[in-house]
Amino acid sequence: MAGKLYLVGIGPGSREHITPRAVEAIERSDFIVGYRSYLRQVEDLLSGKQVLASGMRREVERARRAVALALQGRRVALVSSGDPGVYAMASVVFEYLAENRIELEVEVIPGITSALAAAALLGSPLGNDFAVISLSDLLVPWSEIERRLEHAASADFVIVLYNPRSSKRSWQLDRAREVVLRHRSRATPVGLVRNAYREGCEVEVTTLGEMDTSRADMLTTVIVGCSRSFIYAGRIITPRGYKNRYSLRD
Repeated sequence: MAGKLYLVGIGPGSREHITPRAVEAIERSDFIVGYRSYLRQVEDLLSGKQVLASGMRREVERARRAVALALQGRRVALVSSGDPGVYAMASVVFEYLAENRIELEVEVIPGITSALAAAALLGSPLGNDFAVISLSDLLVPWSEIERRLEHAASADFVIVLYNPRSSKRSWQLDRAREVVLRHRSRATPVGLVRNAYREGCEVEVTTLGEMDTSRADMLTTVIVGCSRSFIYAGRIITPRGYKNRYSLRD
């Protein structure tokens, strides 16, 4: 008889930002599967569990192992940082199930994404329409990523950039900045948040013209404001439009 697979989002990783349901799913599971650095963030919940940790670029392997264990009747928690459905494990698990015509009880447990965590630390940069784009070209061709950047910038979306820069991908963020500057002024607000709500958290508010791209890495989320975004008291604010209908002055 098949067990159950929990796809657990642990948010930024700080305990106060993990949902009670995520904690409950981990506690109820026999096996915990995940990327080892994410599992370290919930290490205190893993006592007495069978833990299967693996390194980067082992997503398909983790999906296969988690599904196989659940099919054996086990309760399995497959852990992702942020939300499991956003650049994380839910996609590969459901693709794997569909590709192999496997039916299994799966519960997706949402978590706070890095976009939302970063935005909270920056003020209200996501107050209006926004687009989220990963600059990693490991699975998506750069030409497609750049096309999306071009359209998001020309449409005046606030743009959230995931995976902005790594030791092997050192030029993509500079190129993304060039693309956006074709449509936005150099004074456009930009926020860089590293290790949001984790140890070593760093928050920087700057502009598109002054942004130092070398300060970003794979632990950084970059938020680029739209033409209406502005900076006040060190916070990035993107108006929702209330000022167009109501007076905000006392």
